[in-house]
Amino acid sequence: MTVTLADVAARARVSPATVSRVLNGNYPVAASTRERVLRAVDDLDYVLNGPASSLAAATSDLVGILVNDIADPFFGIMAGAAQTQIGGPGDGSGRAGGEKLAVICNTGGSPERELTYLTLLQRQRAAAVVLTGGAVENADHQAAMAAKLAKMADAGTRIVFCGRPPLPDGDALVAALAFDNRGGGRRLTEHLISLGHRRIGYVAGPPERTTTRHRLEGHREALRAAGLDAEGTEDAEGTEDTKGTGTGQERLTVHGPYDRRSGYEATLEILRREPGITAVVAANDTVALGACAAVRDQGLRIPQDISVAGFDDLPFSVDAVPALTTVRLPLFEAGARAGRLAMGKEDPPPGGIATIAAELMIRGSTAPPRVG
Repeated sequence: MTVTLADVAARARVSPATVSRVLNGNYPVAASTRERVLRAVDDLDYVLNGPASSLAAATSDLVGILVNDIADPFFGIMAGAAQTQIGGPGDGSGRAGGEKLAVICNTGGSPERELTYLTLLQRQRAAAVVLTGGAVENADHQAAMAAKLAKMADAGTRIVFCGRPPLPDGDALVAALAFDNRGGGRRLTEHLISLGHRRIGYVAGPPERTTTRHRLEGHREALRAAGLDAEGTEDAEGTEDTKGTGTGQERLTVHGPYDRRSGYEATLEILRREPGITAVVAANDTVALGACAAVRDQGLRIPQDISVAGFDDLPFSVDAVPALTTVRLPLFEAGARAGRLAMGKEDPPPGGIATIAAELMIRGSTAPPRVG
C-alpha cells in the first residue's frame, strides 16, 4: 500500500500543508514540528513524489553511486568509470539526451550513512543506484539493506553492486559484480611461498568487511595448503580475536583501516612480535605503502630483507620504489560495466552474478628471502 502525504500528516498530527512545507523547505516551520514530520516520514518510509510524478513507479534522471571514500583511488576509479556510462557526453547541443545525472555519495564506510543515502535517493526516485566496494557483514544491516533495496526496485530503481557480493536476499538486484578477492589473496601468498617465504605477516583491513574476510581467507588457504601454521590472529591493539595462540605467521595478522597509517603501525607491530618475518602482505596498495615505510624505518631493505606485497594494482603501485607486487583488479572495466547495467545498456550476467577475475602482478617488491 502506497503511503500518502495525508498519512504522514496524520502520523505527525499536522496538516498536509505543513508536511509539504517541511519536505519542500519553502516556508519556515517550528523546529519541533519539523522534527515530528521528519520522524513520521522515516517511520512510514514515505517517498516524496516529484512535481511531474503521478505514477508510483516513476523515476527521475538521477543515478546514485555510493562509495566509501571518493579520495581512495579504489573507489574513485570505479565511480568515474560508472559515470562515463551514466552521464556521458550528449550530442553537443547542450540538451540532455539519454544521459542521467550521476551523484557520488560518500558514506565514509558508515553503514548508517549508506542507508541514509539510499533513503534520500529513494525519495528522489533515482533511476538507478550503484553500490561499490565491500559490504558490512552485520545481519541487522544486511536485512535493512535488503528491505530498502527491495522497495527501491519495486518503484523502478535499477540496483547494481560493483565490487561486492550479493546480499543473502539479493532479488532486488539487476546484477552483482564481485571481485575474486579470495582467489587473488590465495595466488599472492602462493607466490611468496614459492619464493621460499615461510614467516609472513599480514596487514588486514577492517574485520567486518567482506573484502577483508575474502582476501584473508585466500591467504590462509595458501598457508594451509603449504602445511604452514594457521593459528590465531590479532587486532590492531594486539588483543587475541580468535582462539588460537600459535606462533606461526597466521597469528601475525593485524587488522586496521584501509589506509597508509594502518599499514605503517600494523607492520611495526608485526615486526615487534616476530622480527624474523621475511614478507608482509598488505590488505591493499595504500596499506602496502605504509608497510614499506615501516620496514625502511626499521633499517631494513625491500625486498632484500623483507618482501612487501599489496592488492588492487592502484595507479601508483608501479611507480613505488621498488615497484609493488600486487593483485590487479580491473576497477575501471568493472565500474564501466556497472554503469552500463545501471542504464540498461547491457544485459545482466546469468543469474545476475558475475565474478571478476584477479590477476597477480609480480614486480620488484618481492624476492626470495635472504639466507643466513
